[in-house]
Order: sequence, then structure tokens, then C-alpha cells
Amino acid sequence: MSNPYEYAKANWNRFLEEYQELLRIRTISTQPQHADDVAAAAEWLRAMMLRIGMDRAEVILMPEGRCPLVLGEWHGAGSDAPTILIYCHYDVQPAEIADGWDTEPFEPTIKNGRLYCRGAVDSKLHVMANLKAVESWLAAEPKPKVNIKVVLEGEEESGSENINAFIARHPERLAADIAMISDGAILAPKQPSLTYGLRGITALELHVTAPVSDLHSGHWGGSVHNPIQALSEILSQLHDENGTVAVPGFYDDVVPVTATDRALLERVEPFLQAEWDDVVAAPAVWGESEYILPERLGARPTLEINGIHGGYTGAGMKTVLPARAFAKITCRLVPRQNPARVLKTVVDHIQNIAPDTVSLDIRPSEPGAEAVLLDVDGLAMQAAAQAYTYAWGVEPVFERSGGSVPICFECMKVADEVVIMSYGLKSGRAHGPNENITLQNFANGIQATIKFIDVVGSRDA
Repeated sequence: MSNPYEYAKANWNRFLEEYQELLRIRTISTQPQHADDVAAAAEWLRAMMLRIGMDRAEVILMPEGRCPLVLGEWHGAGSDAPTILIYCHYDVQPAEIADGWDTEPFEPTIKNGRLYCRGAVDSKLHVMANLKAVESWLAAEPKPKVNIKVVLEGEEESGSENINAFIARHPERLAADIAMISDGAILAPKQPSLTYGLRGITALELHVTAPVSDLHSGHWGGSVHNPIQALSEILSQLHDENGTVAVPGFYDDVVPVTATDRALLERVEPFLQAEWDDVVAAPAVWGESEYILPERLGARPTLEINGIHGGYTGAGMKTVLPARAFAKITCRLVPRQNPARVLKTVVDHIQNIAPDTVSLDIRPSEPGAEAVLLDVDGLAMQAAAQAYTYAWGVEPVFERSGGSVPICFECMKVADEVVIMSYGLKSGRAHGPNENITLQNFANGIQATIKFIDVVGSRDA
């Protein structure tokens, strides 16, 4: 069969069976006891790459890595043709039926057009949709007019040490004209979306101490600045009443939201508001009132208190004056904000406002990730838009994600253009119990990648 689109449709049942076969492998990179499972999946994927017609495929484990990546290559289009690099990850989060699953988490279950299994959406959906699209092209005549590299990561959920080391030492192995990162979710089952912005991130832990040990609050209360109280006073000075970050210099490098950005994001607002109402369900939206919801969620930086602890938290009362309290803080960043500089502004502010009645221990995280802003009018993004329109029958909307995808910044080091193509759904419960995906999204994802390869090759011709 010469047409890749028809080949994919004709082989749908086999594609679905192979997808479920991969889902059954417990590729939990965060748990050492599943290292053999991750390694088995890597070999399974390597064998599939060779079986579908790629020139070469290998399992790679750098010294820093705990779980391997799999790299496949096809160079049949020739040295003058463009190269597409497709990135996905095949590792998953832990899952136990006791977490609240209605079915066994590693036994795929299909109900009412949805497939339930750990990894169904994050991110074996993308692994298999892309591999099956490549297979459909390599079974076609004529063959694709682009060279193809597929890199599948085995520890995205646990630090990405392996692939980061590989890119640093062998950037030429992943060099491409376009890097297509396949991960994440679209807005709705019938409304595809393209992410053109990702926020960066930096983080710290703030530890506050006063007495050398927990004390009897009756004996010493009133003479010691309670670390929990001191921590609360510090944290309360990190925002103003509008939700704006009150750290001097925090916004110095922030690029203002443009009229073009707002026009794009206004199209997303109804979908995000509906999702907010369904998922968040808080009494009211909070934050910088001068910005619409999609801008607050993707185009503005934030400072969040992610965790706080101190003192006695067990049942009943324990009249203790605690020796210490701590909080975890992260900042989501927008383009041009340097993670190290932002971290310094937050640390300096905390040190300036902290009372001298307590001691501070501020522990910065590892170097954070920079924000990414992709070119909406670039070849890669426009090819992706055509691919979504073909597969879904609806033009995509463009959104700026509030999350961070560090591999995107790494891919920008080895590719001329980067595009993010997501086939999952935000309702798919990624990382949670009853993770699922609609089977139609799997089929659409295969067709979208086929079309993306088609458009990129045709435009270069």
C-alpha cells in the first residue's frame, strides 16, 4: 500500500494491540526495582524501530543516567533533505490500585471509547503515535522527503540525566532542522491546540530556626519568635493584595504581553475557563486582575508556595514551641527572565525582610529552566497547524502553557526550529489514578504526525 494515511488506517487494530503491549511494561523510572522493566521496554522499542524500517536503532545509557534512551535514525531522503527529530518519553509515574484506580493500572482497559492505563496519555500515547506514523511512511512509496530521527527518553519523570548528558556530549547525533517534541495535552477532544510558549522555573527551600530544640510553650512562649510565625510573616510579604509578586526586581526582564499575544490567547480563554471551573473549582479566580486567565496561566511569571511544615501535626494537642519551620517555593518564569537572577532577587528579598530574631537557611535548587517562546509563523509551527487541521478537521488554537518542559530548551541547542505537538487530553488524568486517553486521539495523533512529515517534506521540495 503506497499511501501512508491509508496504511495507518488499514493497520489500526495492530497498532492498538502494540500500544497496549508497551503499556503493560512497568516503565517506572523513579523506582529502582523497575530498572529491568525500563531496560526491557528500551529493547522492545529498539526492536520495533528496526522492524518498521529505520536504518539503525540503539539503546544508549550514559554514565550519569539511570534509565536508557533509545535513538533510531532513517536517512533515506538523502543528505540534502531536511531532518526531523521526534522526541517522546516512555517512562511513567508509579501507580497502584490503592491510589484509587478502578482497574489494574498496568492492564489496558477499554471502556466507552477510552483506554485506561498508566502511561496511556503521559506519554506512551505519543511514543506509539509517532512510531506508527514513521512506520506508515516507511511502508509507503514514495518514501518521505525528510530524514527522521526518533529519540525516546526513559527518565523524563525522574530527572533526564541521561539525555541531558547525551546532548551535551554528542549534539551532532540529535542535530536536526526541526525538533518535534511530542508530549502534553490539547485543549479538548475536538479542539486541538499548539503550545507556543512554556514557562521556565527556579526553586528554593526556606528553613527558619530559633531555639535549639522544641520547647515547652508555657515555659518559653512569649520570649522566642516562633519559627512558624516568622516564616508566615516572611511568606506574607512575597505578594501584594492583587497577587502581584512583591519582590523588588522580580519583573525587571519580563516582556509585556503584546496585542498579538492577547488576540491569540483570547481564543483559548473559553476553553481554559471551562477547565478551571471543572478542575480547580475554587470559590473565585485569583491573581493579577489586569490579565485574562490564559495570560495569568502562561504569559505572566508567578511565585508559588508549594509546601510548608513546622511543629507538631499529629492528633490531639502538643503545646510545643517548634525549633524550626520550612517552606518550598517555586517561581514560574517567562521569556528573558534568567532563572539564576530571579532566584537571587527572591533570596535577597527574603534576607532583607527576615527578622533578626530567627536564623535562615536558604537552599536554592539546581539551576532552573529558562522559558521558551516559539515562532508562531515559523515553518515548523505552520506545518504542525496544517497537520492538526488535517487530523482533527478543525484549525488549532495557540496557547502559552504554564508548565515547564526543560527538554524543549535542550532541543533548541540541536535544532533550527522546535515545535510541540501534543495528542493527549488534560482530562486524561496524567500522573493520577484512572489515567486515560480517547482512542480517537491516538488515531488522530498518528494521522497528524504523518501529515506533519508530509508538509515539511513538501515545502522543502
